[in-house]
Amino acid sequence: MRNFTLYLAVAACLVASKLSAQQSFETKVHAIADKIENITKEEKAALKVELEAVNKDLEAGTITKEQSDEKKMKLAEIHSKNIETRIGQAQDELKELVKQKVDGKIKDTKYKMAVKWNWNKNDSIKKSKGEARTTSQFVFAAGVNNLVTDKAVAHSDYRYWGSHFYEWGFTSNTRIFKNDNLLHLKYGFSVMYNNLRPTNNRVFVANGNQTNLETSSINLRDSRFRNVYVTAPVHLEFDFTKATKNAEGKTLFRTHEGVRFGIGGYAGFRVKSKQILKYEADGHDITLRERGGFNTNDFIYGVSTYLGYGETSLYLKYDLNPLFKDNVVKQNNISLGVRFDLN
Repeated sequence: MRNFTLYLAVAACLVASKLSAQQSFETKVHAIADKIENITKEEKAALKVELEAVNKDLEAGTITKEQSDEKKMKLAEIHSKNIETRIGQAQDELKELVKQKVDGKIKDTKYKMAVKWNWNKNDSIKKSKGEARTTSQFVFAAGVNNLVTDKAVAHSDYRYWGSHFYEWGFTSNTRIFKNDNLLHLKYGFSVMYNNLRPTNNRVFVANGNQTNLETSSINLRDSRFRNVYVTAPVHLEFDFTKATKNAEGKTLFRTHEGVRFGIGGYAGFRVKSKQILKYEADGHDITLRERGGFNTNDFIYGVSTYLGYGETSLYLKYDLNPLFKDNVVKQNNISLGVRFDLN
């Protein structure tokens, strides 16, 4: 990412000067974003090398076409699981970071003394040349999640503050008009994690083509239902960042420095569904993970919008198709939270 060199330099300055001050929230999120990007690149590169080896074996005649296809499928599954596991760890870091931010444990200190030379250099480049017409961002969002039943969220069967969503991804942001900064097309991919925590000691149970909430025979410490999706979001973004002029009088455009409003939608597919139950038995803490379809829709599509200032905005998204395919009562997922678009 374009700020990667800047943040490496910042890290070096901090180590050299042994600063004990707390890192800024933005800096930490950028570091985790770089980690996620590198994980994806590493696993894809490793998969490519292994697939080429399989192709060579096929060409040499040491394996059959069927064996080749089977090996390729297994390798793809292995690296897909590696990506999920490694990114899951980074996601946990992001969740903890957001929690610390909400609890006021992280201050937005910019380390002005340590990075002043780098910051000024970066700003001078932007002031003289502006930004490219298309830029890229790492997106992270988190907040509360629930289901809309009969067009309302009131009297929900799910905990309001205990049900969360998380989303991370990468987007491209293209200025639509060459000489006007207002309208942008924002597009990319995201991974969404939607969690529901039922109330009153209940769990999801699939009965035929119906998935119902039923009271558990075990006294549960936690009951959580998670659905993971890979989606392609597209937004029309209104960016009210003011244009500037350089010394030669050329108009320069910059983004994510003023009020922003985005409206659009997303479509994608379900990667997995999992129900996690925690309880105590015979003095032991038990965690039970149930994986399956639970009659959920394999595809997802919906509308989303955000409004904010700079890189931070309030974010709302709503699934237009119901969570469960054939349930008599249709329930659609809705999420509200905070979104960070980090250049």
